[in-house]
Amino acid sequence: MTNIFIDGSAGTTGLRIYERLSSRNDINLITLPEEQRKDINARKEALNSADIAFLCLPDAAAVEAVSLVENDKTAIIDTSTAHRIDPEWTYGFPELKNGKLREEIRNSKRIANPGCHASGFVALIEPLVAEGLMDKDIMLSCTSLTGYSGGGKKMIAEYESAERSMLFDAPRMYGLTQQHKHLKEMKAVCGIENLPLFCPIVAPFYSGMEVTVPLFANQIKGNMADICDVYKEYYKQGLVTFSESADESGFLSAAAFSGRDDMQITVCGNEERLLLVSRFDNLGKGASGAAIQNMNILLGANEACGLDI
Repeated sequence: MTNIFIDGSAGTTGLRIYERLSSRNDINLITLPEEQRKDINARKEALNSADIAFLCLPDAAAVEAVSLVENDKTAIIDTSTAHRIDPEWTYGFPELKNGKLREEIRNSKRIANPGCHASGFVALIEPLVAEGLMDKDIMLSCTSLTGYSGGGKKMIAEYESAERSMLFDAPRMYGLTQQHKHLKEMKAVCGIENLPLFCPIVAPFYSGMEVTVPLFANQIKGNMADICDVYKEYYKQGLVTFSESADESGFLSAAAFSGRDDMQITVCGNEERLLLVSRFDNLGKGASGAAIQNMNILLGANEACGLDI
């Protein structure tokens, strides 16, 4: 029986991981009573008793939690931003590097779970850079439309309040200073030299995410068919699939994968102007679903075990 501890199980991501794991009979969940949830000694004991620990904490608290582990047995899956570009940590997106990251994750004790916006971007761009269809000095822009659950408990309460402002009834753009915390991750994981121009938008629906990267034909070395061929080859295994026709009567809904743990990649447009699009759940493949996928790989289990796809 594998011992699992979720440090930060009261947050949105931690709660969803707990819900998915509580019905599994191949693991033992280590839990702390409410009064010990923030007790550093209780947490330290739980972390060191676990075979795998999920960190669902703010960055500083995640760094502290790692320092509490005093053995070389406990594998950590960190859902915070703290370690995503740390070379000592493995990036937890197994479908990247044409699936080669899967083996790195399997042999790692320190796994950094990807950010939600970043997941959609890197799934689209990393394969094209790796296969030489994009130059590393390319200048890219990216729009990401997300449900409000990605903002955590405070934002969920704001959106679900009966007294909310009318401004919450329409999509709201944020990250206006171009300093969003996912930007460095997007650049580093894709191996590009320039931060993308990034436009995240939160809208009044609970969950779901749609990440779009627009391209002009002269930005790629090849054509639409070449891009599709790369995606077909990359996404043969795992929770990311390529669809040649994801069109919903001329629309693509950001809520299409709400409640699911997989991701769909598609290419729209024409030979002059292309749209690369990824759709998934910001709490699924963008957070807790990805974390459990990484846990499954560590356990040697089916990657989709306990997930909704």
